[in-house]
Amino acid sequence: MKAETLISWLLRIGVGVSAALAVIGMIVIVFHHPTNVIGHRMTNVREVLDSIRAGHGQGIAMLGLLLLIATPVMRVAVSIGIFVRERDFTFVLITTTVLLLLLLSFVLGAAGG
Repeated sequence: MKAETLISWLLRIGVGVSAALAVIGMIVIVFHHPTNVIGHRMTNVREVLDSIRAGHGQGIAMLGLLLLIATPVMRVAVSIGIFVRERDFTFVLITTTVLLLLLLSFVLGAAGG
């Protein structure tokens, strides 16, 4: 499969699934918790998963948003693999640096939140 096609499918699937989860979460909120639309603040992935296990629509919608955030990060990670396969080590280094900066920003953001 061509690199462009692989990345295109990754982005399409990531955005599609995240949108579907957000819509499903909103539907669950409206039908199961119509008086408590806002809910509580979820600050980490464990709280999101606990919310989903409890049947809260907010957790499902939040999972959709997390997947939407993760989709471009996965695109960068897949690009590293593509550049390794093509033996383009300059772009491997650049793309790996971008991925590390993205991950660092998530870690620092979580530490500050």
